[in-house]
Amino acid sequence: MSASSAPGSRITKAVIPAAGLGTRFLPATKATPKEMLPVVDKPAIQYVIEEAVTAGLSDILMITGRNKRPLEDHFDRNYELEEALRRKGDDARLDQVQASSELANIHYVRQGDPRGLGHAVLCAEEHVGEQPFAVLLGDDMMDPRDPLLTRMIDVQQRHGGSVVALMEVDRSQLHLYGCVAAAPNGDDDVVAVSGLVEKPRPADAPSNLAIIGRYVLDPRIFEVLRKTDPGRGGEIQLTDALQALAADPSLGGPVHGVVFRGRRYDTGDRADYLRAIVRLACEREDLGPDFRTWLRSYVQQEMPQGV
Repeated sequence: MSASSAPGSRITKAVIPAAGLGTRFLPATKATPKEMLPVVDKPAIQYVIEEAVTAGLSDILMITGRNKRPLEDHFDRNYELEEALRRKGDDARLDQVQASSELANIHYVRQGDPRGLGHAVLCAEEHVGEQPFAVLLGDDMMDPRDPLLTRMIDVQQRHGGSVVALMEVDRSQLHLYGCVAAAPNGDDDVVAVSGLVEKPRPADAPSNLAIIGRYVLDPRIFEVLRKTDPGRGGEIQLTDALQALAADPSLGGPVHGVVFRGRRYDTGDRADYLRAIVRLACEREDLGPDFRTWLRSYVQQEMPQGV
């Protein structure tokens, strides 16, 4: 039986589910994991791990599946490549290559039968143990200048229980997300969550606050997940387990939400993935000046009038 996380329990572990098939990016993801698609010159998953490390999480477990071996290879040492760069005197690229293998202590476990996000989180139980932990979905990329995860950890340290990341969205888009019923909790960006529903119809949604891909969870979520029946799509939904905690905090503490108003990219969506590449490239010191000049020229001169 997992112990409940009291306020102040130290958080050092992150879980990153990465077993999805990436069908929205076919045929690119036929043989390449979607998490390895580059955003400028780093795979999308590296940004997520860097976010976890910046928030103080040094022990990371990836939940993987078949054909995900490139993830392990990327975060492992590549001695042949390193030696080739060393012989060329290419210290800048050598540092970049080595940095990915030195980010954190990264572990891997296979989900096997993919039965939803709740099941993926449940696969982390043995590794996590009895401490609160973070869950970061690889499709969601947060701008490093907007430290959402750090804020969520602060809220969990103060209140205990679990914390979900929320974002205000147009009601017409709520069917794409989980959604919460919530009440103010004193801070401008923190709410007390009393209910959660997965992908509601706009008319049935309790608010316009959508759940996005960051969670800080009480370890007793595992007990609840084991008792959670498959829901939408025949999958074990993390939202359903959090709903149980919100309805009865004695199961694992309260549920709070942090309303995120910063910069977020859904790299699982093709259009948003392209927007992330353009925006990050424009802001790079080494690429930005020339790229912005070209982009401005392209938009002004080469795009058809009125587009």
